[in-house]
Amino acid sequence: MGALGALGRFHGRYLHPSRVNRLLDAIEPLIPGGATSLLDVGCGDGRFAESLGQRRTNLTVSGVDVLVRPRTHIPVTKYDGTTLPLDDQSVDVTLLVDVLHHADDAARVLRECARVTRQVVIVKDHIARNRLDNVVLKAMDWVGNRHSGVALPYRYPDVDAWHTMIAAAGLRPISWTDRVAVYSPPISWVAGRDLHLLATLADSNEPG
Repeated sequence: MGALGALGRFHGRYLHPSRVNRLLDAIEPLIPGGATSLLDVGCGDGRFAESLGQRRTNLTVSGVDVLVRPRTHIPVTKYDGTTLPLDDQSVDVTLLVDVLHHADDAARVLRECARVTRQVVIVKDHIARNRLDNVVLKAMDWVGNRHSGVALPYRYPDVDAWHTMIAAAGLRPISWTDRVAVYSPPISWVAGRDLHLLATLADSNEPG
């Protein structure tokens, strides 16, 4: 793992800051203009949600995580990874950034997000269409998370599995792309391609 360890250090120092800014640029426009509250599920230290709140000053941001850091940038509530400690339809927007592929029961987590959300659920995650995709995503996961204490079950749905899980949660995509510019070339040639999903999901019973 020597080469991967070196890549991990390179990722943390050079790739991660650029990745965060690119994700902020991609996700911020998906937040409805009238939204005033956002819950970041699996928020870590909350820095990402804090940055969204700085861009959208009318937005109150909070987070939940199974591991609450000693210091966080937003209010973070500990939760069990299964049931969100919120009432039905209590937040406008729920955000999941590279969280579902770490969950023991991703479908249940998504159903819980649908339950507590009034407007949209925004999901950034991964798609694996073949064995090579799985190998690349496993390597990316290990490099990015090996020191964080995050579970690494290495489960990446294909497109059909994503749509099945979304429908089972009572949601429907209102935007969907697998062309998320997370990295710039040449890293994107390997770790980009169509491995990254960014979707905005709304209640399937709502019109439009």
